[in-house]
Amino acid sequence: MAYENIIVDRDDRVGIITLNRPEQMNTFTTPLARELNRALVEMDNDKTVRVVVIKAAGKAFCTGIDISEFHGKTHREYREWVKLMEQVIQVIGTMKKPVIASARGYAVANGAGLIAACDLAIIAEGTKIGATAVNVGLFCMGPAVPISRSIGRKRCLELVMTGDMIDARVAEQWGLVNRVVPEGELDQATMELANKLAQKSPLALQMGKEAFYGMSDLEQGKAMEYSNEMFAALCATEDAKEGVDAFLNKRKPEWKEK
Repeated sequence: MAYENIIVDRDDRVGIITLNRPEQMNTFTTPLARELNRALVEMDNDKTVRVVVIKAAGKAFCTGIDISEFHGKTHREYREWVKLMEQVIQVIGTMKKPVIASARGYAVANGAGLIAACDLAIIAEGTKIGATAVNVGLFCMGPAVPISRSIGRKRCLELVMTGDMIDARVAEQWGLVNRVVPEGELDQATMELANKLAQKSPLALQMGKEAFYGMSDLEQGKAMEYSNEMFAALCATEDAKEGVDAFLNKRKPEWKEK
């Protein structure tokens, strides 16, 4: 399917989605949001894709929502518009496959939320991240959901209430991203991580991701019960048996994905 606001590509078993509105700092519009959500779902359903990377063209990862779409809506229309702008957070969280954010430049408002929503994130040195909507009389309510789950309540409130920007190293220290690398090494570092995940059992990663997000909001006893049940189900799969046998016999496993 043709896309106008994103680029969809493949590198072996890694699906790559590039936000492609560089002149507009890759801000979210209605078409971009719809295309991004559709591409993620398509890659999740593509059995040849094991890992998904989200990156961006130009000097910025994403600087939020395009304000040219802001005015002239009713309450109901705002509700539907906001739901679409934030839908990617839900899509990534319910996808079976790991999603990696690869960012440079600026990640602001929805851009910061997108980084937080991805399972893993690698950013370039010098990247600036902020939940800046409060500076224009709004508030990063949607992005606060994944950000608060990444860095905790106090840090998240500091970001969304002050609208201040933090640099890449602070984002790493706070746990918002996994790794900061030199600007010229971002693409290589991202693909190294993506390919490392692509070598793992796809079924183990997919069931593991489902279990992780499924237990995250449960009380500890229920979380353990749920996780134990998911692990028992994984143990019964052919991939689990193949992985253990390969380890014991010192050979490379051949994943069957079932």
